[in-house]
Amino acid sequence: MRKHLIVLLLILFTVVPCNASQPKREFRGAWIQAVNHQFEGIPTAELKAELSRQLDSLAGCGLNAILFQVRVEADALYKSDLEPWSAYLTGLQGQAPDEDWDPLQFMIEECHRRCMELHAWINPFRAKTKTTTEFAPNHQIKLHPERIINYGELALFDPSLQENRDHICKIAADIVTRYDIDGFHIDDYFYPYPEGNLKFNDETSFRKDPKGFTNKDDWRRDNVNLFVEQIYHTVKEIKPWVKFGISPFGIYRNKTVDYPGGSETTGFENWSGLYADILYWIEKGWMDYCIPQVYWNTGHQSADYAVLAKWWSDNAGGCLTYLGQDVERTVTGVDPNHPESNQQRHKLNLERIFPGLQGNCFWPAKAVVDNPDDYRTVLAKEYYSTPALQPVADYLPGNTPGKVRKLMSVETIDGPVLFWTAPKARKEIDKAIQYVIYRFEKNEKINIDDPKYIVGITRRTFFNLPYRDGSTQYIYVVTALNRIQRESAPAQCKVNL
Repeated sequence: MRKHLIVLLLILFTVVPCNASQPKREFRGAWIQAVNHQFEGIPTAELKAELSRQLDSLAGCGLNAILFQVRVEADALYKSDLEPWSAYLTGLQGQAPDEDWDPLQFMIEECHRRCMELHAWINPFRAKTKTTTEFAPNHQIKLHPERIINYGELALFDPSLQENRDHICKIAADIVTRYDIDGFHIDDYFYPYPEGNLKFNDETSFRKDPKGFTNKDDWRRDNVNLFVEQIYHTVKEIKPWVKFGISPFGIYRNKTVDYPGGSETTGFENWSGLYADILYWIEKGWMDYCIPQVYWNTGHQSADYAVLAKWWSDNAGGCLTYLGQDVERTVTGVDPNHPESNQQRHKLNLERIFPGLQGNCFWPAKAVVDNPDDYRTVLAKEYYSTPALQPVADYLPGNTPGKVRKLMSVETIDGPVLFWTAPKARKEIDKAIQYVIYRFEKNEKINIDDPKYIVGITRRTFFNLPYRDGSTQYIYVVTALNRIQRESAPAQCKVNL
């Protein structure tokens, strides 16, 4: 009864439009995955064009972060000396692309050119998907078969083995060290999703090293805890500004007599099914952001979106929390307030109502690009029509950058251009890497908290201005953003356009 009352109240809240005033800081991400074979065997030139097309579309509707899958099954969609080229890229594991190119480096450059973040996304424990039958000589299944556990048609690294945790963290360290990524991301696969009555055969490992545990479930959770702690510190020790995030399954634990703090749901759980103790990781500070995959619609019998959105907001703690949105499921649902519409607006309104949530991540990115039932159009015209900076948690490192220097308007053959000099910084984490340009009318109050005044975000130290007839005076304001997206104090310049 209580669950239905909560849902009813939340539905009533969403009658009031929440998209009139858009937040200045909001995570607007999308997962670009390889595991669906969308890259496989495509000539490099064509794939570059397709990825650029997708990024243009995603940036054009206001998205500001891409989570790009670079490791599907202990393989690589980037140049690696540690694991083989992915068959999900070239069609044959170990075979390099037909041009000398690096998909991860390409995506970093293309995202940064569009002022989007790029988060490198790996699947940590999967060693083989169901369709893979051939392995390169340097694949871990060939090198260390004793560390792998077969589970149906899958093969997985045994999470209990320190050697496996070390190997995955070595992969993370290699990526973070060599690439200018903004985030490092892992998905929801720890122990495998159950397949019927099939058992995950780790009994030998449990008996060999129970670590004082008598309950195997607790032992498995501890194995995953050890891994999450290790990979978090691996990333942070190399580049403390690289944000580490996880996208867990959408239900942490169901509310029961034994666990009254769970969500009022009855579905599969992270806690008991994947042995993932997300709230413990939040408590320990081992994640910079969390993206629970709340893929169901409001009204779902066992996993109601409205109930779960509120639960994750209430339990976000100090961790930046964004909701994973399933585009294709959403457009098949019916808005509780407007039966003629799908649930997109309803879901996005709820996300903005709850104080513990700071954005969304869309699955899959290609579905946003394809625009089913005007999904992309609604983002572009209603919810993401003004730019958004990334959310910043107080605990993230780094200082506020200094003001930009020598801001001035200069007449060029291409028209008036704003020029400035980057602020000085002693540490890499504090360097300015982006700039925000605001424009105000002559007598308008300067208010950089309102994103409607943002006319551009750039990684360059100049900005072309739209010249008209020189009769109207504007005040342009420029601020600097460092790697954590902390924003400097404003510098301003009067310009006649």
